[in-house]
Amino acid sequence: MDLLDARHRHTPDSSSSPHAASDMGLPLAGAAYQPYVSELLSFSIERLHKEPELLRVDAERVRRQMQEVAVENYGAFIAASEALSFVRAQLESFDGHLEAMIEEIPNLTSGCTEFVESAQQILEERKLNQTLLANHTTLLDLLEIPPLMDTCIRNGNYDEALDLEAFVSKISKLHPDLPVVQGLAAEVKKTVQSLISQLLQKLRSNIQLPECLRIVAHLRRIGVFSESELRLQFLRCREAWLSGILEDLDQRNVYDYLKGMVTCHRVHLFDVVNQYRAIFNNDKSGNDENSEGGLLFSWAMQQVSNHLATLQVMLPSITEGGSLSNILEQCMYCAMGLGLVGLDFRGLLPPIFEDAVLNLFSKNMSMAVENFQVVLDSHRWVPMPSVGFVANGVVDDTSDDVTPPSVLMEHPPLAVFVNGVSAAMNELRPCTPLSLKVILAQEVVKGLHAVSDSLVRYKAMRMLRGNESALFLSLCQAFIEVVHPYCAACFGRCYPNGATLISECQGTLDAVRQLLTIPARSNSSSIERKQSGAIERKQSVESPGTAVTNNELSADGPGLEINDAATTTTPPVEDDVSTHPPASK
Repeated sequence: MDLLDARHRHTPDSSSSPHAASDMGLPLAGAAYQPYVSELLSFSIERLHKEPELLRVDAERVRRQMQEVAVENYGAFIAASEALSFVRAQLESFDGHLEAMIEEIPNLTSGCTEFVESAQQILEERKLNQTLLANHTTLLDLLEIPPLMDTCIRNGNYDEALDLEAFVSKISKLHPDLPVVQGLAAEVKKTVQSLISQLLQKLRSNIQLPECLRIVAHLRRIGVFSESELRLQFLRCREAWLSGILEDLDQRNVYDYLKGMVTCHRVHLFDVVNQYRAIFNNDKSGNDENSEGGLLFSWAMQQVSNHLATLQVMLPSITEGGSLSNILEQCMYCAMGLGLVGLDFRGLLPPIFEDAVLNLFSKNMSMAVENFQVVLDSHRWVPMPSVGFVANGVVDDTSDDVTPPSVLMEHPPLAVFVNGVSAAMNELRPCTPLSLKVILAQEVVKGLHAVSDSLVRYKAMRMLRGNESALFLSLCQAFIEVVHPYCAACFGRCYPNGATLISECQGTLDAVRQLLTIPARSNSSSIERKQSGAIERKQSVESPGTAVTNNELSADGPGLEINDAATTTTPPVEDDVSTHPPASK
């Protein structure tokens, strides 16, 4: 019945608008109703009038049947209803779980992504470990390169060490993205730095040309220095070696130090210049080496300048003329040897040694004057046993002996002064620069003038009694007639015609001569009687013969002219004048 009611509900009302059938469609227009429609078309009118009634009867019968079936199968309907309720409840639960699952899907997605990434990383690490395992032996060989290089450097196997460095540099360029290779390259660079330090240290030691060639070749192969920097490093290292040799010399002994310095420059500076030219001469990259401002030229000139500066500073400390002459000879020999490499500095030596000779002679003359003044101030004017003037009072022109006159033993102050002058002349003889002839003569005259002034001052400041005055005037007379000619003779032994320069300066004796004319006639007569016929005056005393100059040292260039007349033609000047009279018989 319900189905029929539903059918009637869905059947369009006949009282509807005429357009309802067209809008909803004809109820019997379906294909399932075509047989019934065909049957209706075959009915007569009476049959058609009866058809609704028949349909109601059939509907009623069907309704009753459906009710019976529903009564008989009510359990199935209840079960279906319960099933429908359960399904509805389950669908609602499914809907909640589905929403929760939808909310968790992003977390699941991110978790899956992380898993994929971690899995990928693990796979890469696994591949790396597999690769490491497959190349384990090769990696061990690579990691042993730095200690192997260090061992080669310690044992002096520089070629093998540089081969290893070249290999590491090559693989570093081929695999710039491998940390192991880059770390290995960094360790090798540190080892190469130690190799460079060791090579430079070898250049600072006493090595010969073959070893220098090998070291420079290794430095060029390393390539850390440019060509100009390599030249500079070579000269710096060799200069450090030379400086070390000079520092080892004992500077407390000036003579030995200067000899060692000259020998060092003569031998080692010559070797360094030859080594530099042999190593770098064939290289065309340094075109300025042959010019006047080249690196080698500047360095060599600096060494020569230091050599001359050291001489100029330390020569005044030498107190012996023989030592000064030896140093001069060594320097000349050194300069002549260095002249083979273009470093002949003989022309620069004369001013330095002339200053040293002048300084030494001036000091000795000043000391002689000071000693004279000290002895004169403390002298006691008592008569001394007379030794006479005849035998030793004058200097003979034809005699080679320049022994101090023994008459000076009567006058201790003059004897001390003559001893000092003789010592100064003896120190001058081994090294007598001809250019200083006039200057040194002036120094002698200056000393004689200082003695004369001291005598005049002594006479003016002291009150001498008659006997003391006579002795003082005798000393003055001995100074004029013995000491002055003797000093001129000694200087003449050192320089040709040198005695003339001293004898011509008679003005130094004027003040003393005035002292001899001041006393009374009685005093003069007594002095003359005592010294009568005992003194022969000489205005000038010159040494016989011709001076011999040391031309061998200055044959190749401007050198210091040395007069060797005293050492070759005359005996040394006696400088031991006793200040005490001989024992009386």
